[in-house]
Amino acid sequence: MAEPRFTRLGLFLLLVAVGAVAVCSIIYELLIGSISAYFIGDSVEQFSLTIGFFLFAMGLGSWLSRWIEEQLLARLIALELWLGLVGGVSVAVLYLAYAQGTHYRYWMLLLTTIIGSLIGLELPLLTRLLQNYGSLRATLANVLSLDYLGALIAALLFPYLLLPALGNLHTGLLTGLINAGVGTCLLWHCWDQLTPSWRRGLALQALLVLGLLLALLAGAKGLLERWESDLYTDRVIYSQQTRYQKIVLTRWREDLRLYLDGHLQFASGDERRYHESLVHPAMTLARSHQRVLIIGGGDGLTAREVLKYRDAEEVDLVDLDPAMTDLARRHLDLTRLNENALNYPRVRVLNQDAFTFLQEAQVQYGVILIDLTDPRAEAVTKLYSVEGYQLCRRLLSPGGVLVTQATSPYHARHAFWCIGKSLEEAGFRVYPYHVLVPSFGEWGFQLGSLEPLVPDKVQFSVPLHFLRPELLPGMFLFDPDMERVQVEANRLDRPVLARYYRDEWGE
Repeated sequence: MAEPRFTRLGLFLLLVAVGAVAVCSIIYELLIGSISAYFIGDSVEQFSLTIGFFLFAMGLGSWLSRWIEEQLLARLIALELWLGLVGGVSVAVLYLAYAQGTHYRYWMLLLTTIIGSLIGLELPLLTRLLQNYGSLRATLANVLSLDYLGALIAALLFPYLLLPALGNLHTGLLTGLINAGVGTCLLWHCWDQLTPSWRRGLALQALLVLGLLLALLAGAKGLLERWESDLYTDRVIYSQQTRYQKIVLTRWREDLRLYLDGHLQFASGDERRYHESLVHPAMTLARSHQRVLIIGGGDGLTAREVLKYRDAEEVDLVDLDPAMTDLARRHLDLTRLNENALNYPRVRVLNQDAFTFLQEAQVQYGVILIDLTDPRAEAVTKLYSVEGYQLCRRLLSPGGVLVTQATSPYHARHAFWCIGKSLEEAGFRVYPYHVLVPSFGEWGFQLGSLEPLVPDKVQFSVPLHFLRPELLPGMFLFDPDMERVQVEANRLDRPVLARYYRDEWGE
């Protein structure tokens, strides 16, 4: 059977299909990569696998398209429908795979391969359908230019609009509906040009795919709540997907917990052990508290401890995600815990990249407190690097002190000492210490200064719940299974810290 001749509307729909394939394919790829980084960590590895398998599968699909010789239009419509279905439910499948612990990585690679193969099949069919309406050179130029334009549109829409506004699940389902909708429009417009058997089959497929995606979209909120309840031990009381991370608050009785991208940040029952140990040795040892810099700490708990010092006149808190600091300002459970710290006039919240802030800042600080998430991904490790600490050193006033949380010296021994090594190579005198935080286990800190200190013999001048002067000598001693090991320093061009961290916590 000869392939149909298209009207102007038909040609327009085919060109729309080219753009839709590009937009949807990039969104599916970004969804799979970002969800995998969220669940497993190591964004470099997850996106490398996603991109590599996706491109391989596209090549496989293009190679297989040579055996499709008839009914190109009908098969194209079927591909649009099935791509919409598989891509649309991909996020749901990955949530289920992770929640059930059923070989998540295999499901991720399988979905990537199927979606890539369907897209690889589509583009050659579209090109062959359009080749009768211009030279091969013009047809390829049109198809490829629309494909690349669609990729740019998707790359801009995903981080700036779709992910923060809709979240992963809704974005996947909506993208699947767009794919299936384009296929349904082609089916409707070209109905008379298809054989009766293909009409009936495609119409049934369109009804099934659109019906399933719409049903999932209608129930997406309930599904997310159920999946999140499976992922978190306690009741979820707040959940938000921002441009940068997934924020979740849970509660069990009086225990409030904050999770970022699925990783526990604090438990209210023992967070004072962590925050007092982070803040008060540095504040006590520093020559001046007049100006204090907090890097991270968007929950306001570190700022709460700093505000106990009346001479801390200016506290700059630099946290990338405005959604996190806004939550810490207005959520009643958080403001009760952080004692409304981020609403104090003395605290200035700056929502920007901390590394950029360190490069551009011109003022000096008596104390720099680094309260960041763990260095599980390369994007975070730049602030744990030699170069990052050198920028901090530039901003320390005479007699100033820096301290950073440094993960667990017991569970992530190499990562802990790598942070200390990086501080040393940045020119600091380094004093490592640790404390037991029941929710996390043995937890470590690295304190740095440019002048000699005696950190285990200080007296605290503010009221504390946990920390006592008599505890300090033991905090600066390390048992044999936590003692220093040989490690490399973490640098921008060689971010070894994330590998140390993932290898050790993975065990």
